[in-house]
Amino acid sequence: MDAETWAAARQSPEFELLRTRLRNFVFPVSVGFLAWYLVYVLLADYAHGFMSIKLVGNINVGLVLGLLQFVSTFAITAWYVRYADTKLDPLADEIRERVEGGADK
Repeated sequence: MDAETWAAARQSPEFELLRTRLRNFVFPVSVGFLAWYLVYVLLADYAHGFMSIKLVGNINVGLVLGLLQFVSTFAITAWYVRYADTKLDPLADEIRERVEGGADK
């Protein structure tokens, strides 16, 4: 693929839509997750009494919130995969087909 083909694809409205869709998902979700993680870290550092509240047996609030960090990571991953499958991949496939089809000519 030559540079002109790539430049034309890069400046196409479809490519801009693809970038916009990706950014509209990645930035807010990243900010939300980082805020959630920051709250967890701050609670762990400054709210010892709250984090050590026992819920069931030896399971306390801190342990539950820590495990929820893993759960939220997997949930975000599943959410992104579903989003990419429906919103990003079809558009990326369309762009790739057009570029690769144009490169063969």
